[in-house]
Amino acid sequence: MKKIFFFLLISVYAWAQGSLPRSTPEAEGIPSSAIIKFLEAAEKSNVEFHSMMIVRHGKVVAEGWWNPYRSDLRHTMYSCSKSFTATAVGLAVSEGKLKVTDKVISFFPDKLPEKISDNLAALEVKDLLSMSVGMEKEPGHIMAGNDWIKSFLAWPIENKPGTKFLYNSAATYLLSAIVQKVTGQKIIDYLTPRLFEPLGIKNIDWEVDPNDINVGGWGLRLKTEDMAKFGQLFLQKGKWNGKQILPEAWVNEASTMKIMQKPDASAEELAKSDWLQGYCYQMWRCRNNGYRGDGANGQFIIMLPEKDAVVIFTAETTDMQSEINLMWENILPAMGPKPLKPNQEELTRLSDKLKALKLGVPDKINSSKMEKYLSGKDVIFKGEVAKKVISASFSFDSQSCLLKLRTDSTDHLISFGREQWNYQKTTKFGPYLVARAMANRKGLPAFDVTGSFTWVDENTLEFTLRYIESPHTETVICKFDGDAVKMDVINIWNQKQDRTPLEGVLR
Repeated sequence: MKKIFFFLLISVYAWAQGSLPRSTPEAEGIPSSAIIKFLEAAEKSNVEFHSMMIVRHGKVVAEGWWNPYRSDLRHTMYSCSKSFTATAVGLAVSEGKLKVTDKVISFFPDKLPEKISDNLAALEVKDLLSMSVGMEKEPGHIMAGNDWIKSFLAWPIENKPGTKFLYNSAATYLLSAIVQKVTGQKIIDYLTPRLFEPLGIKNIDWEVDPNDINVGGWGLRLKTEDMAKFGQLFLQKGKWNGKQILPEAWVNEASTMKIMQKPDASAEELAKSDWLQGYCYQMWRCRNNGYRGDGANGQFIIMLPEKDAVVIFTAETTDMQSEINLMWENILPAMGPKPLKPNQEELTRLSDKLKALKLGVPDKINSSKMEKYLSGKDVIFKGEVAKKVISASFSFDSQSCLLKLRTDSTDHLISFGREQWNYQKTTKFGPYLVARAMANRKGLPAFDVTGSFTWVDENTLEFTLRYIESPHTETVICKFDGDAVKMDVINIWNQKQDRTPLEGVLR
């Protein structure tokens, strides 16, 4: 009974602070045991979860962060950002600033190619929204230049707009540029009084292009609960605290299927894939009559209208289908139509399990005789080195290893804990899916990271650096052979590739 009373107190406090109200799983028709089952399955899966939140009937019934990730940290959304960009379009439509049937070329008369093809002339805002521009290949190259709008409009459109699906982040960028053109504001500023402030979403940021336009298709950073609020707003048909802040007609329009990704998909393919159920306006349809915001490497805002539920995941994985399957298999079937009898024992088990979630520190060997030998020496890298790293040095004590990386532009000092995570900030860029984009991460503050180190063997030093406001982790492995050193940098994209380590010598 005390545990249930505690949940009620938390709910009242959360509501007062502008957060979603809290409840117990049983009170909202979900047995705590089902969520425990999900967490146990997650532990055995190939998915590295960072956070989860389950909202039922507008109340948070379970939430957890795998240490060192935390509830107060923002998280890189990747393509979940697209759903917020579409919402900015919807609000601009409701204010009469544009229509989804407007021709795209009408917004940028000074950016058009000399010859305007029939398909470019026919392209409408709704085709950008539904990823049906008609291009055979996404013009990802434009992000390496200075004028993304002009480069997008110059790219060939081989198919009639609205007839063929092609996932196209550059199209989402163009939506952001259109909203900025008609409102005079970046979409983050346009959305602040209309969406973010009413939902109590604060301390967010959004990446910009070289011309100070929010990139739209990625680059938004916000917290796990902020994601849940956005999903709940859609479940509530755009209404928040009794006020209609997003038109219900837009919610319905934006969340329904506009085009099929693979019209000739077999029944077997459709039964297994959440990426073939149809695309909406910058959101995906799911199996089980759901729809979702979806970001690379495992960022999900999943709306389940028939269950009156929102499920949030942040993670780092290359297998997003397995991630969402864990929810279908363990959580969805347990969502009943009525409240359940309180179960204090299971609720306590769930609470304890959520509090204990963590990603362990690497701890293969505690120390090595090499530590004394390395102290005071520099590794000088030779040849054409990756990431312009010039040298590295190591300083050990009983608690930590301080790694100093010198590049051609600055020095990075990063502390790695011995059998613990060391929290800090760094200006060193970490792994990033769109790192080739011009001005990527421009204007962002220093990155929150945690670091830990271990010895794989007497001559192999391993550093783990988690960028805890992003999905990503970087592993640096240094192998010593006398005074010869090889440094290998591993991340989610190159872990299965043949890599060429940096080579250097100790001096």
